[in-house]
Amino acid sequence: MGPIRHPRDFWSGVLFIAIGVFAVAYGSRYTLGTAARMGPGYFPRILGILLVVLGAVLALRGAKIDGEKLVAWKLRPTSVVLGSVVLFGLIVQPVGLALSTVILIVLASAASHEFRPREALVSGVLLAALAVSVFVVGLKLQLPIWPGQS
Repeated sequence: MGPIRHPRDFWSGVLFIAIGVFAVAYGSRYTLGTAARMGPGYFPRILGILLVVLGAVLALRGAKIDGEKLVAWKLRPTSVVLGSVVLFGLIVQPVGLALSTVILIVLASAASHEFRPREALVSGVLLAALAVSVFVVGLKLQLPIWPGQS
């Protein structure tokens, strides 16, 4: 194989392939079942296979098509985003899903140099409504929506 012409796509593809292989390997510990009666290993294996296929397409594209070179990895934005996700996990039970989602979105948005507080707050409120709709109402997960609920 010649030089990598689009490193961003190539390395994204390699990462997808690695995660997909892990999902297939991990999911193989559980019974597969059938499409009509899915076992616990069905979803991780199917998702893993899809990730491997997507990763292969991206990696091949990265080897064939010209694209941007990789820029230096910045520690601050990565730390802010990862820290906000960890904070979300720590506060979702006592603060509730709605407020912790808004906090997550606003803090993670602050990692960008294009951060606009009003837009981040609006996005946070909309995504909090979506999260409550999907996880509490739709999937009936036992998550508190507001502080003080159990």
